[in-house]
Amino acid sequence: MSMKTYQVQQGQSVPPELELALTEICETVGLNPRGARLIRCINNGVFLLRDEPVIVRVVLSSSFAHRARTAVEAAHWLAVHGVPAVRLLPGVEQPVTSGAHCATLWQFVPEEGRVPGSADLGNLLRQMHSQPLADETFKPWKPMADIRRRLLDAVDIDPEDHAFLQQRCDYLEEQLDGLEFPLPRAVIHADAHLGNVIGGPDGPLLCDLDSLCIGQPEWDLTPIAVGSLRMGYPAEWHRELADAYGFDITSWEGFPVLRELRELKITTGVLPILRTNPSVREQLSWRLRTIREGDLDTQWAPYS
Repeated sequence: MSMKTYQVQQGQSVPPELELALTEICETVGLNPRGARLIRCINNGVFLLRDEPVIVRVVLSSSFAHRARTAVEAAHWLAVHGVPAVRLLPGVEQPVTSGAHCATLWQFVPEEGRVPGSADLGNLLRQMHSQPLADETFKPWKPMADIRRRLLDAVDIDPEDHAFLQQRCDYLEEQLDGLEFPLPRAVIHADAHLGNVIGGPDGPLLCDLDSLCIGQPEWDLTPIAVGSLRMGYPAEWHRELADAYGFDITSWEGFPVLRELRELKITTGVLPILRTNPSVREQLSWRLRTIREGDLDTQWAPYS
């Protein structure tokens, strides 16, 4: 399937081609796109419809089309096993495609419950990781694949930085191959941070299911720990996660490798949008400098 790549800067008005994509997707399933509100735009253009409690996630690039299919499989699997998570819009064959456009449709969850914390995330992960393996449903965890794909899609990046990141991928891939993980393989979320937990009226729910795969649970415990160490998030967030889950990732000798991998992942996420969102360049340069120098103490700021 050939797809248009939509480049949208956060806070920017909706480009006509993305609005057209939303319109065609909605018309395919009999929904009204008028008045829809763009609520998020990173790998997907996420819209909340005005007339129906429906979320439409329009894939922004053909390189992410496979993630829509993963999200659909993940939603079905989580529902079957009773893991609290956002649910697909029923009665619609998904993902929905219309011409060059691809999207998934979800039941809107009003965030009327209490704000979820790290303990909630730990409990959700423990429940998900305890379910039977589903090798026939999910692909194996390949963390470098997304990072290398971002490098292929990188625009306006300094050639020296690009070469360094390629070398960093090679180095970390070798380090990963040498790890002996203490926890058994499981279905993992693969992007488990507090931004991917919704405080619904009936309790916390996992969302952003595009990355579910068969892999190491240790990876799901890494983002909160790295957030405390590198982004200045409260240290108690990690302690609450570790207590709820029953395992402290930072006490494992392999954690430094997963930390470096997580830092590389959250650094390279902006590579495809450098041209359309130049405000991220300063923070990108700051992060690359600390990685090059092996500086584990300097704090990072979120990308603007």
